[in-house]
Amino acid sequence: MTVFDPEAFFGYLVNSFLIGGVGVTIALTVASVIGGLILGTAIAMARMSPQRLISLPARAYIWFFRGTPLLIQLVVIYTGLPQLGLKLDVITCALVGLILHEAAYMAEIVRSGFMSVPKGQTEAGWSLNLSPFTIFWRVTLPQAFRLMVPPLGNSINSLLKATSLASVISVEEIMRRSDELMQQDFQTLEVYAAAACYYLLLTTLWDLAQRRIEAHFARSFTPTAARKPNPKAA
Repeated sequence: MTVFDPEAFFGYLVNSFLIGGVGVTIALTVASVIGGLILGTAIAMARMSPQRLISLPARAYIWFFRGTPLLIQLVVIYTGLPQLGLKLDVITCALVGLILHEAAYMAEIVRSGFMSVPKGQTEAGWSLNLSPFTIFWRVTLPQAFRLMVPPLGNSINSLLKATSLASVISVEEIMRRSDELMQQDFQTLEVYAAAACYYLLLTTLWDLAQRRIEAHFARSFTPTAARKPNPKAA
């Protein structure tokens, strides 16, 4: 009895149907990151507001979406919206759920990034008679963003894997297509091993990109005198 069929495994690695699921997974991740970052930034600004009428709803949003599983949120959106007369396709339902969920985490990352910038930096900008926009754009935002990069990168990595939960509402990403192939061929280990390889490839590529981004911002904030001399310049 063959426990694991290597030939079938390599066949699934180049299976066009499964590779199509990789494209859907990437598209879901990219769209959710963009939407989650925009919504999360708006929620972070509301969360930092001194007005309780503005900050309290933002706190409640973060509390709810961080405290309930993404799987339940997706199912509620998929089954609940039609009962309210709003029927969306499965891709839109998945995007709505992923963006709402991810925005709660990104809001806290954005907030912590801005809160970590020393107040003295802003005060220095005021002392130089810089405008509020210039202080935000040239002083606060670059420093805050540098602090946000590592947690944002980790959040994106988690989101990429979390897109597999969209398979429960029939979105044909990697996991859903793996299920369909498994039900068709009954080669469970081979199919899911190939799916795991796709996720490993995507997360590894993102890890490499994240390191490059972190290194870029680390160099940008390293004092010129502290940088190593360029041997070619000698």
